[in-house]
Amino acid sequence: MFIRKGQWTMTFFLYARKSTDDEERQILSIEAQLDELREFAQRESIPVVREFVESQTAKAPGRPIFDAMMAEVEAAAVDGLLAWHPDRLARNSVDGGRIIYLLDSGKLSALKFPTFWFDNTPQGKFMLNIAFGQSKYYIDNLSENVSRGIRQKLRRGEYPGQPPIGYLNEPRLRTIVVDEIKAPMIRRLFEVYATGDYTFSELHDEAKQWGLRTHRGFLIARATLPRLLSNTFYVGLFKFQEEMH
Repeated sequence: MFIRKGQWTMTFFLYARKSTDDEERQILSIEAQLDELREFAQRESIPVVREFVESQTAKAPGRPIFDAMMAEVEAAAVDGLLAWHPDRLARNSVDGGRIIYLLDSGKLSALKFPTFWFDNTPQGKFMLNIAFGQSKYYIDNLSENVSRGIRQKLRRGEYPGQPPIGYLNEPRLRTIVVDEIKAPMIRRLFEVYATGDYTFSELHDEAKQWGLRTHRGFLIARATLPRLLSNTFYVGLFKFQEEMH
């Protein structure tokens, strides 16, 4: 049976979100969220009038699909929201506060989650606020852990990113290794350049003949040669956030 708000049937928007960020890899896929939410809606007789699906992080405001949904909520197009967990709706204080304010103002009457209890009471909003705060804390703490990991790599003299052509990221050991195929070409490029007998256009022709390609597999462009040949990474130095290591 439908949930009643006075004499009117209460309607819901369904919202499913999956971030492309590494930190949210463990969250259910969008397809799994939709299956679970549809089953939950059917089991609990929750009338869903529209589904909103988004692939974007919620750690900062500015999700276009979420914002479009919230604009409709503010226009009184629906009474409630259905999501897998509060962290699917918000992982930042702006979006979390926006939802709680809509509950306070009566423009939102209900929130439903298969994994979290919520009742539109002072106690329920208090618990929701804690859930949003925990989600934000998770993101903030994760960001600090990532920054700490980067600082430690810098202390060890390891570049925390994709190296230039001639080197590769080794994902298993999380380090950088020599590219056995392209490294000899890069060395040869430096040797030919050091003779002083070649222009950049002639060097580019030579590199194309050798088959030197970028990390993405494209033939190296002439415009990249001056930058490549002046890259201090090849002599054991690299710049990160304007600081040399």
